Amino acid sequence: MAAKPLKTAIKKKAQTATKKKARKPLTAVRTNKTSAKTTRENSKKPEPKGKPFSLKKKREVACEVIERLRAIEPDPKCELYFETSFQLLVSVVLSAQTTDKMVNRCMEPIYKNGFTPETPLAWGQEKLLSAIRTIGLAPTKSKNIMKLSEMVINDFNSEVPDNRQDLESLPGVGKKTASVILGEIFRHPTLAVDTHVYRVTRRLGLQYEKNAETAEGKLLEIIPSCALPAAHHWFILQGRYTCKAISPKCDICVLQDICPSY
Repeated sequence: MAAKPLKTAIKKKAQTATKKKARKPLTAVRTNKTSAKTTRENSKKPEPKGKPFSLKKKREVACEVIERLRAIEPDPKCELYFETSFQLLVSVVLSAQTTDKMVNRCMEPIYKNGFTPETPLAWGQEKLLSAIRTIGLAPTKSKNIMKLSEMVINDFNSEVPDNRQDLESLPGVGKKTASVILGEIFRHPTLAVDTHVYRVTRRLGLQYEKNAETAEGKLLEIIPSCALPAAHHWFILQGRYTCKAISPKCDICVLQDICPSY
């Protein structure tokens, strides 16, 4: 009688081992599916193919790109809402690591009621922080705006500076923010390289730099100054609505035939 349970146990063990062996092909299938998924995701993030463009070729492509984007949007505008140069300065500082839409949603009603360098100081940091709480990194940004407002009043007679050195002396203002202000407000031939500008120009083979700061210098060598600062907006609009980070809309892109990443 004792043998029967033993046989049953052996039989169950054999069945379990068989099932485990049967599962191995499923593991392989899952691995293949994962690999295929990774391949598909990578294919949605195109990179330039073939030999990098020469400097002459980059200039030719840059001019052609600009002409085509100009034909779509002859007068590109900054998508941040503002009524004064100070408001734009504040919005660009707030837009770091967040979207223009998020900044506009928060700040447009505030700007419409009047927002000057004196406003944050009259409010105090707690009220300012409460007003911008929905924006990422709000505590740090509120501190910068308080200090920035005080400096604009005391050091620049409540006017936004019109040169890079003074702009970059303000809290929360770096090279990119200064370039945006100089281009948008003072019409300097600047090219602020944000994530959209960097991605689009890289896919087009206009620059192969590892970061936005070095990319800016390379792009200024090939983009005609007469196309600046408008080119900044053209590249942003192209990156925001067509040449997206994932799943770019290559099928409707007007640059498809000259893009080395297509």
